[in-house]
Amino acid sequence: MSAERDKPKGVLLPIFLIVVVDILGMTMILPLLPFYAERYGASPQMVGLLVTTYALCQLFAGPMLGKLSDRHGRRPLLIVSQIGTFIGFLILGWAPSLVWIFLSRVIDGATAGNLSLAQAYISDVTEPENRAKSFGVIGIAFGIGFMIGPALSGFLAQYDYSYPAWAAAALSMTSVLCTYFLLPEARPHEDEDAGPGGKRLGLLDWGAYVKYFRDAELAPVLAQFFCFCAMFSIFMSGFALFAERRFIVDGHAFGPKEVGYLYAYSGLLGVIIQGGLLGRMVKAVGESALARIGFVSAAAGLVALAFVGPGPMLLVVFSAVAFGTGVLRPALTSLVTRKVSRREQGVILGLTQSLNSVSSILSPLVAGFLIGHSRLQGWAMTAAAVSAAGFVIGTASSRSRSA
Repeated sequence: MSAERDKPKGVLLPIFLIVVVDILGMTMILPLLPFYAERYGASPQMVGLLVTTYALCQLFAGPMLGKLSDRHGRRPLLIVSQIGTFIGFLILGWAPSLVWIFLSRVIDGATAGNLSLAQAYISDVTEPENRAKSFGVIGIAFGIGFMIGPALSGFLAQYDYSYPAWAAAALSMTSVLCTYFLLPEARPHEDEDAGPGGKRLGLLDWGAYVKYFRDAELAPVLAQFFCFCAMFSIFMSGFALFAERRFIVDGHAFGPKEVGYLYAYSGLLGVIIQGGLLGRMVKAVGESALARIGFVSAAAGLVALAFVGPGPMLLVVFSAVAFGTGVLRPALTSLVTRKVSRREQGVILGLTQSLNSVSSILSPLVAGFLIGHSRLQGWAMTAAAVSAAGFVIGTASSRSRSA
């Protein structure tokens, strides 16, 4: 056993700090980007294309970063990825036009491997029986970042839209320094095809995934996972534009502050769900049933969002959507990994990451088109319909297994 794997706890704290800082920077951009782009004349369709550009660059570059990290080590590639994010945020804060905003997202997307490389690092320093527990640090860090980042962005954007981008750049540089000074190098596993961090195949290698889509038990879960990713991406990429056009508070439309605070509220609910409720719910109803409940909750919240106004009811509706999305990802990811052998879990998690990337490319274009053509209710209903499709697929699969 290597020295790195003898002391997993010693490196989990630095990884936790690194991921928290990375997620803080990322989530600070979420509520800001649509408004920032609109300042330079971007239409909703252009905002959707902006989000798609990042995801498309990530889809091309992600597998290459993973393969390079297998060859040269996680730590140097993680630093490269973080420096790319830092440069992207710097350009975003300085951007004098929409072209430069696009360039910032291209650079960030082309080097976006922070989370997958952090997952692969955890895989390298832990034994298989301890990895699921160790991966909990990623979930906790994500919850904390999503709870604080959007609220901080909303607060800073009151003064100038560039401030959240500068703050995200500072956080990103902090993450680089943490990786350089606190994180020791780890040697990738040589006895496994891929650890649970996920082996993302290149665009020309997708034929290796075909057998999983042909599996009668696995294919419905993969379809559900894609429905979740598509619904979540439609919601996240379109909500800021929707809220700006739909909600008026104290005589002015919703802006980065209001959207950021709502995202932070969603993050708080996610922390509560992940922190204690999820395990109890899984024990009570099982993962399959919990996933169906999540789809119904999200769909109901999205339908209500099409008709609700600002105020307490908006928080109720947002809670329903946040609950649905909060339980769906862990429940579906667990179901997917249960359907394959331990040796295949890395590849299957890579497949879910790739499905997420594909949905992140297509869904923002749909959201931008609908909102750009003033189909605000249509945007919410489309997201609800995708969530409902996930419920139908899960129900049909459950019945076929029982028959």
